Amino acid sequence: MTTKRPLTAVLTGAGISTDSGIPDYRGPKGLWQRDPSAQQLVTIGPYLADTEIRRRAWLMRRDAGALHAEPNAGHRALVELERAGVPMRVLTQNVDGLHQAAGQTPRKVLELHGTARDVRCASCGDRGPMTGALARVEAGEPDPACLVCGGILRPCTVMFGESLDLTVLDQAEAVSIACEVFVAVGTSLQVHPAAGLAEVAVTNGARLIVVNGEPTPYDEMAHEVIREPISTALPALVERLLAV
Repeated sequence: MTTKRPLTAVLTGAGISTDSGIPDYRGPKGLWQRDPSAQQLVTIGPYLADTEIRRRAWLMRRDAGALHAEPNAGHRALVELERAGVPMRVLTQNVDGLHQAAGQTPRKVLELHGTARDVRCASCGDRGPMTGALARVEAGEPDPACLVCGGILRPCTVMFGESLDLTVLDQAEAVSIACEVFVAVGTSLQVHPAAGLAEVAVTNGARLIVVNGEPTPYDEMAHEVIREPISTALPALVERLLAV
């Protein structure tokens, strides 16, 4: 007789991607600590209002090299969880697309903060690949405009000052209510409403496991807190979950 696997929700934050060369934002060595002014580059008001901020933002995207990052052992461990037949959903605060690149089924990944792999026009909504826009920056356009209407191009991410997509958030909340295991990986659990999904899960009876290098506001309600490096801790945790 086959044992029914519990529905598992995994909320991932910047910490799962640091081993892929993508820096986090809020950690002790995060981008906001090193350059607090950089937050303006991803804040919707200043971005739309100031050409110089957009130029700096395009240079940041060009130099970050996030589109060339490769999935690491943490991403691959979650793929193994899915391939083992565990009913699961990944709720990610990341915009790097590395879960899908690792082999996670795209429909099982809810991108709470959008994706940095595409751009769209703030005026007409035309959408295209980030690689195309970055190629124009490399060719000498400091602030590439929409090729359709000439409007401002922006990443398909949820920037500071914007609300999350309510459809995606509703889906994430439904998963959090229904799951029996909720794993928070590499997230400070400080950015709401995404962070509140952990409490939603616990309130509805889920077992909460926190895997993060720094303390989080939800550690006290967690059934288990793991402080080890994610690229080693997550594969080990997945192995334990599969052994149950």
